[in-house]
Amino acid sequence: MKLRSKKIVPILLALCGSAFAQTGDPAAACAALKQLQLPGVNLSVTKTEWIAAGSTPPGRGGPASTLKLPAYCRIDGMVDKRTGNGGVTYGIGFAVSLPQNWNGRFLMQGGGGLNGSVQFPLGANAAGTEPGLVRRFAVASTDTGHEGKGGFDGSFQQDQQASLDFAYVAIGRAAEIAKRIVAEYYSKPIDYSYFAGCSTGGREAMLMAERYPTYFDGVVAGSPAMRTSYSGIGDRWVAASLNEIAPKDDKGQPLTKNALSDTDKKAVIAGLLNQCDALDGVKDRMIFDPKACRFDPKTLVCKGAKAEGCLSAGQAAALEKGFAGPKDSRGRQVYPGFFFDTGIASTQGIPGLLHGGSSPVGPGFTDIGMNVDAAVDRVLNDPAEPISTTARWTNLNTFSGHGGKLIFYHGNSDPWFSALDTVDYYERMTKANGGDDKVRAFSRLYLVPGMGHCNGGPETLDTFDALGAMVKWVEQGVAPESLTATGRSFPGRSRPLCAYPMHAQYKGQGNPEDAANFECRE
Repeated sequence: MKLRSKKIVPILLALCGSAFAQTGDPAAACAALKQLQLPGVNLSVTKTEWIAAGSTPPGRGGPASTLKLPAYCRIDGMVDKRTGNGGVTYGIGFAVSLPQNWNGRFLMQGGGGLNGSVQFPLGANAAGTEPGLVRRFAVASTDTGHEGKGGFDGSFQQDQQASLDFAYVAIGRAAEIAKRIVAEYYSKPIDYSYFAGCSTGGREAMLMAERYPTYFDGVVAGSPAMRTSYSGIGDRWVAASLNEIAPKDDKGQPLTKNALSDTDKKAVIAGLLNQCDALDGVKDRMIFDPKACRFDPKTLVCKGAKAEGCLSAGQAAALEKGFAGPKDSRGRQVYPGFFFDTGIASTQGIPGLLHGGSSPVGPGFTDIGMNVDAAVDRVLNDPAEPISTTARWTNLNTFSGHGGKLIFYHGNSDPWFSALDTVDYYERMTKANGGDDKVRAFSRLYLVPGMGHCNGGPETLDTFDALGAMVKWVEQGVAPESLTATGRSFPGRSRPLCAYPMHAQYKGQGNPEDAANFECRE
């Protein structure tokens, strides 16, 4: 049975008495939303604005941008406003873009970091070159219940309800309210509902399938930050391994990024490509079969004294140890290791794994060696730890039972959250939901060679339309065996991103720059 948002009954606008579909005056209908009331909801509308066709998204290229938006109404507001701990005002802030000539679909976009701000409701995540609003989806976004000073302000965690809101409550509440607003504005129910997000938004996407299983028809979860406390241990483990052989500064602190020189890093990537690049049938500086790649850093150890183009024994050992991931004193894998991939030296201008995998906001890790047991104890005793592990539920039979579809994607060079952790979740979820055949009927995972966290990387194809593939899957029953990917790293090149555990393999003939000449193989 397909979930249809037609179950949402439109509610009359409190004062204007008519909605967009009835008035013929979109600007007036948009302005009237300022008086919107929803029975049973503590709602305050803070702003409405009608934007004419041809505008560009704020902060996305300005006048030179080729991305032009349709005419739309934007409504901003807050629900459940209250005074919390320490007299701080809290509430679930939201925004909804309501396009002219609406296509009947609703798209909610996920957040990032620790949220704390209402981002422009555009719906660009994994949407290729055409965001949801451009396609005339109604698009919603939320701050998940608090205002932050920057994207990683965790002060809201001092308030119990604000912590619960960020953990899982607000994303469901905002979805419910946004759907009611959409149905009211257009005086008709939503046909299909979708959610897409990456990082924190990827975790929120998982929450929608796990905790709100009837809310959405299709969910796209990218590079999910589903175990941030444990991914922190994984990142620190890589840095601590490199610090064992890193030079020291004048205060005796290890310079993690100098554990390998730029020349050493180039040697690692060259050795990796030499061993694994051709496994997919063509040498193209991309590794499409990462699980078959058995790169051994020890093969790069200098035959004699340390020289350019080879590694010392200590450097090779540090790489092998770091990428294997942390284990506790009982030999249990605390967090998966990382793929050896072409973007590990540098991804999208942030530290790659060979720089120590440091967090986006924290200082570099200075541990030399690491007590994994103690690190796990700190996580288990951290009052915020439950927030970081809210999206690990694997029983999705209610979600799949109503026809819900779930797409995952993850960059193999992600330095913050290992793609192997998403693979682990997907495999456990597959086992919990009846095995490969049953799960492939509603969920797929795509690994992206060379891609860092959510996008970017020195050599990757990070532009692909998972949103469009999801729409075809939900509405036409066409399962996406692969997603066609392109990117600025390789102009004119396209490749299929195959559903895990398949990978793109060159057929042996035809233009190797064209995705049509590749097939998906195990």
